[in-house]
Amino acid sequence: MEPGNGTQISEFLLLGFSEALELQSLIFGLFLSMYLITVFGNLLIILAVSSDSHLHTPMYFFLSNLSLVDICVTSNTVPKMLVNIQTQSKVITYEGCITQMYFFILFAVLDNFILTVMAYDRFVAICHPLHYMVIMNPRLCGLLVLVSWIIGAMVSLLHSLMVLRLSFCSDLEIPHFFCELKQVVQLACSDNFLNNIIMYFSAVLLGVGPLAGILYSYSKIISSICGIPSAQGKYKAFSTCASHLSVVSLFYGTVLGVYLSSAAAQSSHSSAAASVMYTVVTPMLNPFIYSLRNKDIKGALKGIFGKKTTSRTIVLRLKMCP
Repeated sequence: MEPGNGTQISEFLLLGFSEALELQSLIFGLFLSMYLITVFGNLLIILAVSSDSHLHTPMYFFLSNLSLVDICVTSNTVPKMLVNIQTQSKVITYEGCITQMYFFILFAVLDNFILTVMAYDRFVAICHPLHYMVIMNPRLCGLLVLVSWIIGAMVSLLHSLMVLRLSFCSDLEIPHFFCELKQVVQLACSDNFLNNIIMYFSAVLLGVGPLAGILYSYSKIISSICGIPSAQGKYKAFSTCASHLSVVSLFYGTVLGVYLSSAAAQSSHSSAAASVMYTVVTPMLNPFIYSLRNKDIKGALKGIFGKKTTSRTIVLRLKMCP
């Protein structure tokens, strides 16, 4: 990549949240804690779904995929920031920045589409319960996840290739804690008009489209629930989608809040702080929402740890026997 001044771009600088040295230890501890909780919590969800045969259903298949994506999106951004804080360096290589940006877009698109697929799954389960297993067969479930991966890979590849054609000059400071597409494009000293057009067009297409699908699914779900005569039946039907509805509200609420705050913010550091909500906080809270509000997940987790506790007790008793 040859920038305008004729020198080879080799690295960017991630400015992060604050340059104050006294805050670095606090930021490091806070993000390390959130990262470990995110990974551990989502791994528990995947373990619970894979180990309990009662959870081998389309809804929990999509949930385990969502947990996997949440682990990936956090692992793509937070570890590099923690390493930079620990080494007191802000450097990320040009290749590393493009790679991080590619995978962040990929996992963000996947998050979006899997939430949409989960809404469709709940729509079929509540509005067409008698045909649920016929419609949501394993082949369709696998195909929906595969298509989501393909679309995500194509979109992220397009944006990455568009960034590779840009030239960068002397200003290589990214006021963020990871290589965010918009921030990188704004640093270009060559014409980035086409990049901006594609960036905003894909944001509208991939944001409004899935959100419209989710809203349509839940409008049908709510009308079907209202048609159930008994209060107990309404509660049971609503409880099957309450966790997903909470996660959808959290995800789109934080994304919308970030864009509104970015428009109103006077500094890019404020935008970086706001983006923590959907890059770190939301993946961390998702396991809590599903484990606390879902009896099946709680039962599976109790079964896993109950078996381990029982096994340890038996081993200890055998060792104590003469």
